[in-house]
Amino acid sequence: MIRIDAVWLAIDPMDMRAGTDTALARVVQVFGAAHPHTAYLFANRRANRMKVLVHDGIGIWLAARRLHQGRFVWASSPGARQLTISRAQLDALVLGLPWQRIGAEGIITVV
Repeated sequence: MIRIDAVWLAIDPMDMRAGTDTALARVVQVFGAAHPHTAYLFANRRANRMKVLVHDGIGIWLAARRLHQGRFVWASSPGARQLTISRAQLDALVLGLPWQRIGAEGIITVV
């Protein structure tokens, strides 16, 4: 339904009360701009909630996901504010799986 060519993940937590305008401002602050067909992911401090902002080339979509048990496996990279992940890694992240183990072709590279 929505074409996504690139996925960017923000390392720092975001307040999940943020609406579309606040999330878009955060995308510009962290990533420099909101590019078409790109998804931007944010989590709260406890990593049990996630928001995804997607610029589809025409408008902005904002989706939220909340886990009732457990946490999302979120990135922690010293000194970095964001990182790019693949579509396969996004699919694993949304399911709560260890997405860092998924390689570019969906191959598990580290056990």
